[in-house]
Amino acid sequence: MCPRSGTTQEDETLNDLQPSWGEAGLNKLALPFNRAYHRYAIVLACATLLLLVAGALVTSNDAGLSVPDWPTSFGSYIKMPHMVGGVKYEHGHRMVAELVGLLTIGLVFWTWRVETRPWMRHLSLIALAAVIVQGILGGITVIMRLPAYVSSAHAAVAQTFFCVTVLMVMFTGERWIQEHPRVALDTRRPSLIALTLLSVFSLYVQLFLGAMFRHKGLSWWPHVLNAAVVAAILTWTAVRALAQYAELDEVRLPAVTMLSLMVTQLCLGFAAFITRVMWGRDAVQPEFPMVVSTVAHVVVGALLLATAVVLAVQVWRHVPVAVAEPVPRTEPRPAAA
Repeated sequence: MCPRSGTTQEDETLNDLQPSWGEAGLNKLALPFNRAYHRYAIVLACATLLLLVAGALVTSNDAGLSVPDWPTSFGSYIKMPHMVGGVKYEHGHRMVAELVGLLTIGLVFWTWRVETRPWMRHLSLIALAAVIVQGILGGITVIMRLPAYVSSAHAAVAQTFFCVTVLMVMFTGERWIQEHPRVALDTRRPSLIALTLLSVFSLYVQLFLGAMFRHKGLSWWPHVLNAAVVAAILTWTAVRALAQYAELDEVRLPAVTMLSLMVTQLCLGFAAFITRVMWGRDAVQPEFPMVVSTVAHVVVGALLLATAVVLAVQVWRHVPVAVAEPVPRTEPRPAAA
């Protein structure tokens, strides 16, 4: 960087800091707020969270093969089986999944009807693809008799789909559509956006390790050891966000929520470990404390992942990385004799 006349090197560096992205993209306003459309997205997100609860109940109660066939239930597409024992968890899970699938199809149609933002249309198609893949993985899990890696992929896609629905809620919200984003450049390294992406990645690793443990594909200790790594990364990310950008509500609120959910998740993880590994090791059937703590652990984990994704998007929107652009040297022209 070349010094300009009458300026210091520091002044010039500050003047040359520019966002690493332009005004296009998520900052661009495109349409008025549609309250009904936004509420429909909320309904889908809530139904998806209910689906995660239903899926966790299946796993926690060892009910994965209570309905041994797929896509039929005991040979029928429409006949309701006797909802007893593990059947009420497994078939109930399938019924909620069908509801979520229908709601997702409705959201896609509504999005393509009212949205003028192309990326929102694409996001709705991603949601549809995720729910289709999720259904197929659930079927393969039954057909292949609960292989750990397929069941873990089923869990990962489920939480990814939930994150997409949460983003749809945020992107259709009145605040997102009508606000003029305040921008604060990030000059520190590693950047806050890099930390948020690292947080999301670490949570996915933790999700996979936990799913492998629940489905008896791994021991408990990789999940427990990685929990300390995840806690350190999330704390680093949240503290950086709160220390530098507390004046930005869009950054502060998800950062505080992420910290709160992380502490809650660690407590639930400890409770799940005690009830599952220590107290329930020799139990013939899953006991109630183990079921409750495990289901709560899965659900709060999904909320934590979704919050980390929201924080990453808000940081990308409001805290772009600053870059210094070199200033070309200009040589003075010789004066005429």
